[in-house]
Amino acid sequence: MHIIFLKFGPNRAQAGQWLAEHKRWMQQGIDDGNFLMTGSLDNAQGGAVLAANMDREAIERRVAEDPFVIHQVVTADIHTVAPSLMAQGLAPLLDATHAPSVTA
Repeated sequence: MHIIFLKFGPNRAQAGQWLAEHKRWMQQGIDDGNFLMTGSLDNAQGGAVLAANMDREAIERRVAEDPFVIHQVVTADIHTVAPSLMAQGLAPLLDATHAPSVTA
């Protein structure tokens, strides 16, 4: 499992220019079952992604494809977590063979 923090970077002012492509990138991750959640950080600091079903190299490649990362609207900070305890309903979400496709 990976927690990715997307903190606003030097080109934050260009966010509007790349927002539609960034949203498509997030939706593709949800559709693929690799992103479990995306959302905004408090105080307009950027965003976060909870990802699973990918190894570290794969998530690094995926994050590098984010238009916000490419155009330095955000910088990505990837944290890999090995869950040891989790809520009952979380385990199936971390298994790609059982991950439901949920969209908002």
